[in-house]
Amino acid sequence: MYGRPVVIILAFVSQTVELPRIGGPGTGLGGSWRVIVRNDNHNTFDHVAHTLARFIPGVTVSRGHEIANVIHGSGQAIVYTGQKEPAELYWEQLKSAGLTMAPLEQG
Repeated sequence: MYGRPVVIILAFVSQTVELPRIGGPGTGLGGSWRVIVRNDNHNTFDHVAHTLARFIPGVTVSRGHEIANVIHGSGQAIVYTGQKEPAELYWEQLKSAGLTMAPLEQG
């Protein structure tokens, strides 16, 4: 082999490699994140309903009133479940509008 060129052919080698998970399911940006609005003594039902309808996709004012009733009766309600990035955005928007927010939860 000394002094002779060595040719290694790796053509047509196809292999799928699955990398190990660093975290469990539901970790990272994906997974299930919950935005929770808490009851308070300073927001009206109308304000809560309209704020939810403004920022949470698919929530109408009518549905916002239903959620406001749940918040009032139970002390809190999950208003969004989904990926982390939109959950963070909705949490910030609701907080900025004056709603009382629980910390963003993963689960």
